[in-house]
Order: sequence, then structure tokens, then C-alpha cells
Amino acid sequence: MRNQLRPIVRVRSTAGTGTTYVTRKNRRNDPDRMVLRKYDPKIRAHVEFREER
Repeated sequence: MRNQLRPIVRVRSTAGTGTTYVTRKNRRNDPDRMVLRKYDPKIRAHVEFREER
């Protein structure tokens, strides 16, 4: 039950560098795709990271 409610998701940079982060999300609170603003070390800037399926 635990893994179904909070699955591990991978978020990929929208800058096209291929950088990914791995995080967990709560499906009950966030049913849509997750969008986070995180640091992309390849371009040395903060960009949006979107959940990939």
C-alpha cells in the first residue's frame, strides 16, 4: 500500500540537458504531473523539471 500512495517518480529538465532527479510524490494531493524548479548543473541555472512517465 505504501508504494502505491507515494510512488517514486523521475523529473527531467525542460532545458534539454537530460538531467534528472528522483523524488516521491503523493498521488492523493498531486494527481497531475509534478513540476519542480530545481538546479540543473549542466547549464548552471535553476529550470523547471517535469515528471516523466
